[in-house]
Amino acid sequence: MTDLRASIFIDQLQPQTLAYIATWMRGSLPRSRMAAQIVEIAPGLDVEALTDIVLKSADVRAGLLVVERQFGTLQFHSRSTAEVHAGAAAILHALNKTQDDVARPKILASKIVTRIDDQHAFLMNRNKLGSMVLGGDSIYLLECQSAAYAILACNEAEKEADVKLIDMRMIGANGRLYLAGTEADVRNARMAAEAALRAAGAE
Repeated sequence: MTDLRASIFIDQLQPQTLAYIATWMRGSLPRSRMAAQIVEIAPGLDVEALTDIVLKSADVRAGLLVVERQFGTLQFHSRSTAEVHAGAAAILHALNKTQDDVARPKILASKIVTRIDDQHAFLMNRNKLGSMVLGGDSIYLLECQSAAYAILACNEAEKEADVKLIDMRMIGANGRLYLAGTEADVRNARMAAEAALRAAGAE
């Protein structure tokens, strides 16, 4: 039986979120402000059949398809929100599920570290794919489950706060998000990220 770990609608992909995922996305690249859907399931191999269903049911473009041992992740997008919703509905129909059957996100960690040291910034920058952390920046750190919810938290935080996207991991057992900026901005980012996850059902 397929476990629907995440089914996330994003109304408008924000510039940094989009640029970050584009660095490793191998499919069709979305454009800024496009609508997108991210689906995460288990077992991972089932995502291949669902990708076939989506692409035959809606006028969307697939940007990301990842099959892991446990989990499979699909991202698709379009300038038409109606087509993105149609693709998502096709998945629910194929799985005989409703949106209420989607696993709720869990916030495993949500922390702010203020005015980090230069050495700390150096260590973070060796492992990141996004912007640079600078000494004196404050950082917001989020860990969530399922992993795909990290992109929702990231996108909504970017809408509400003037922050730099340092790192965002949306594949695997848990998702992680690193954002940097002034202390005030990262606090705003934290509120927006957590509000988005609570709206999706997190407690």
